[in-house]
Amino acid sequence: MRQARGGIAATMDYQPAIHAAARDPRGLEDLYQSARATSGADAFARALEDVYTTAPENLLYAAWHERLQRAMPEEHAATRHPADWRLAVALSAGLGLVLWLLSDPAWTIAGTGRNGGGPSGVPWLAVFWAPIIAIFLIAFLALATRAHYARSALIGAGLAAITAYVVARTLALNTGPNIGSAPNAQQTYLALMLPHLPLLSAAAVGLALLGWRSSADDRFGFLTKSIEVIATAGVAAIAGGIFVGLTYAIFQAIGVEIPDLLVRLLIAGGGGLIPILAVAAVYDPLTAPRAQEFRRGLGKILAILMRALLPLTLLVLAIYLLVIPFNFGQPFNNRGVLIVYNVMLFAIVALLAGVTPVSPEDVPARWRRPLRAGIAALAALAAVISLYALAAILYRTTRDGLTMNRVVVIGWNAINIGLLLLALYRQARAGREGWIGALHGALRLGTAAYVIWGLALALALSWMF
Repeated sequence: MRQARGGIAATMDYQPAIHAAARDPRGLEDLYQSARATSGADAFARALEDVYTTAPENLLYAAWHERLQRAMPEEHAATRHPADWRLAVALSAGLGLVLWLLSDPAWTIAGTGRNGGGPSGVPWLAVFWAPIIAIFLIAFLALATRAHYARSALIGAGLAAITAYVVARTLALNTGPNIGSAPNAQQTYLALMLPHLPLLSAAAVGLALLGWRSSADDRFGFLTKSIEVIATAGVAAIAGGIFVGLTYAIFQAIGVEIPDLLVRLLIAGGGGLIPILAVAAVYDPLTAPRAQEFRRGLGKILAILMRALLPLTLLVLAIYLLVIPFNFGQPFNNRGVLIVYNVMLFAIVALLAGVTPVSPEDVPARWRRPLRAGIAALAALAAVISLYALAAILYRTTRDGLTMNRVVVIGWNAINIGLLLLALYRQARAGREGWIGALHGALRLGTAAYVIWGLALALALSWMF
């Protein structure tokens, strides 16, 4: 069976042989050619990358790292492996079942349900959906590649432990010495963790797939494919929503009330079928992230749409900068304006990642210079507006004191501003030939900062107030 999916060599562990050829250029070349002959070039590339990250001082490994990093995507297109739909469907069914069971409205965290005790009553599904989906995706990627089982298990267990910790700290905030000292601490902490758990879940999937150390190109490939997966899942969710709506309307038309149990099965259970199938549809687990197909299908359409949004976004930001002097005090006095600023900042960072090409060949030569200028202008304008917003947050903090919300917002603003400035600096320093790789490197550091800050908030925020 495995032969049909790219050959036994596609799942072979080349690391011992690569280690043995650490000082043997001919031996390493022979090993690579042998891997190519048995459809194992991608497995060789992954193994070489793992070995290189542990011994970057080895010049032979460094040369091979550069060789494989610069390999054209067309070289890998012919070796794309068919998706393992049996595995994807089986795990999707299991994921849908778990989400359906968790969708019981009586099950809440810190609420009045079966296991609650506090005032907020956040459903279990709202807290656990992202970690559960991530654990199933980690299992799918490990089983599809037949590799990195220990790493995947460790990371999945770590994500489960962090989620359990967040729940435990939420419940603890309304007990013991915390009572009365911060009456809204429980609700605030849990509300802040709801968007951070999906972030940590996505990071766990990336870490399980890429390893503890990964190249800028691989990490950027993962980010780009993640956007495509989310878009694919969104299209499937829209289609599923239409189906559920029509089903409900048909039964309502004849006076039949669908039981809540079946409604939850259609919505939560059906939604659980989407994530793994979306990954299987657009991502080849047996191919390195940097060598995925980026020039066809929905991914290509998304890249075009995002680049079409770039000039419109620049126009909006430029106009906004012009009107700031006439409404300078708004973010200093209006909390809602600050919230809009922070949402805008994350949207800008997402757009920055979306418009950055995977390689120079993804953009026609005549458009590379305008695209580079547009990305630089986007980062510069967003950085200026973000510094203005950060000043407003710091002003409100000095006036009214530090809160959980302000700690989170100040940290995220500082990280995003630093990422924008780093992207500007590296792109300018790299010059015309290396600006794309420079942006990949900046985003690589940005993702690390995102994960570190998200993890720090999950672990430490509840103890600060």
